[in-house]
Amino acid sequence: MDKQITDDLGALLRTLPPHLQEPLGNRQDGKELLEVVLDLGRKPEARFPNGEAYLQDAEVVQRDLDYVAERIGSFGDDNRAGIERTLHRISAIRNRKGRIVGLTCRVGRAVYGTIRIIEDLVKSGKSILLLGRPGVGKTTMLREVARVLADDMGKRVVIVDTSNEIAGDGDIPHPAIGRARRMQVPTPAFQHAVMIEAVENHMPEVIIIDEIGTELEATAARTIAERGVQLVATAHGNNLDNLILNPTLADLIGGIQSVTLGDDEARRRGTQKSILERKAPPTFDIVVEIQSWDKVAVHPDVAATVDSTLRQRPASPEERWLDEEGSVNRKKGARAPAPGPSAEPRPKMLTGISRIYSFGVNRGRLEGVIKKLMLPVSLVEGFRDADVVITTKTYYRKRPQALRAAEADGVPIFVLRRSSVSQIEQYLMSVFGLEKQGDTLNAAIREAEEAVRMVETGEESVALSPQSSFIRRLQHQTAERSNLSSYSVGTDPWRHVNIARPGRQPARRNPAPY
Repeated sequence: MDKQITDDLGALLRTLPPHLQEPLGNRQDGKELLEVVLDLGRKPEARFPNGEAYLQDAEVVQRDLDYVAERIGSFGDDNRAGIERTLHRISAIRNRKGRIVGLTCRVGRAVYGTIRIIEDLVKSGKSILLLGRPGVGKTTMLREVARVLADDMGKRVVIVDTSNEIAGDGDIPHPAIGRARRMQVPTPAFQHAVMIEAVENHMPEVIIIDEIGTELEATAARTIAERGVQLVATAHGNNLDNLILNPTLADLIGGIQSVTLGDDEARRRGTQKSILERKAPPTFDIVVEIQSWDKVAVHPDVAATVDSTLRQRPASPEERWLDEEGSVNRKKGARAPAPGPSAEPRPKMLTGISRIYSFGVNRGRLEGVIKKLMLPVSLVEGFRDADVVITTKTYYRKRPQALRAAEADGVPIFVLRRSSVSQIEQYLMSVFGLEKQGDTLNAAIREAEEAVRMVETGEESVALSPQSSFIRRLQHQTAERSNLSSYSVGTDPWRHVNIARPGRQPARRNPAPY
């Protein structure tokens, strides 16, 4: 099926002031319009896939904004409104007094045929989670999924439509969803409740959800999946690794927990004693990373992919793309080889995180913990420059604009119970794979301190128990503070620290200090 695009662009243009309608109507690339931006005191701007263009030299005045607001539906708590029987979305920016000082008029399009690349997955009956950067077409694809399942497959489909983005504004849903039914959500804070209401009241075979972004919504999704209902949803994040890193949404792929292994089992696996494992079956069977309308990456078995990733053997996803003839091409992903028994695995969470944005968390405490744990990260001034955002539960519950914008951009958000040093330390150790193995870390430091006392009272040298490179580094620092010598010997997982009198460090073949 070839792609067919419908957008009813005229309905959106008619909401704009007359002096802006004409410049847009005269453009040859008008059908490619993405959005119109009107900011008070600035030139009106039209955005296209290949760039932006000013619509006039005069600045936007208040009556221009009022003209648009009077011709569209009412704004909800999320400052979004629409045009009845269309998919267009208008978002407002307000000043501190609540007056509108900016509008983003985004063109909504129904694109038929967008799910051809994953149609077999959609019709398989398995739950599917769609990931991708903002604007890549997640909602457009979700809308087409609803139509195909309702019309072509004859299934009972219910859409939970939080901001009326899937089925449009007004009481009558847009024809693009076919025979699927739509439940509107009065405010984003109630999305999880409407999700549960949908499965309890309307006996759906399929539930469609856009933008799962909170812990309550993730819990509701698991509840729905456990009742045997097929789920097709989108979530904040560009790829599967984002979900593993995001404790709020990790439950969608089974949740992550720390497990302490026995000495024999850790030696058999060739790992540290504290490892990360999946807690439960994933809510979604399949994850699709949308790279563009014509290219996706598919994780067909989420449970197996997460397990392999946590064991340092990440499996590459299956690549799918459409060629010029519209045929679906596939390339199977390869699985990385297991590390050898003598190799020290790199902490899973260390890869990909080097910049942290702190929102509501004491910056001084955060910097102190980062320095103490010797983490290779820096703090940045904005979420757009960050790999992750760290905030507290108090701030996250208020859903401020900065956090909503970070989620919309797919930036993982870590939520602390409170902004204490112990909470920050515990959380960062968990994220970077340095979790306390019961009292292992404290016990290792106490062992080093006892060895220091033994050397200071007459012992030539004292050998400590084998530890990870991170703990060995801390033991070396313990010896250094007492002006004693220390050196590591052996190979992992039996490599350990010796603490000795100054000048007793022997020559070693392996120059690695830890």
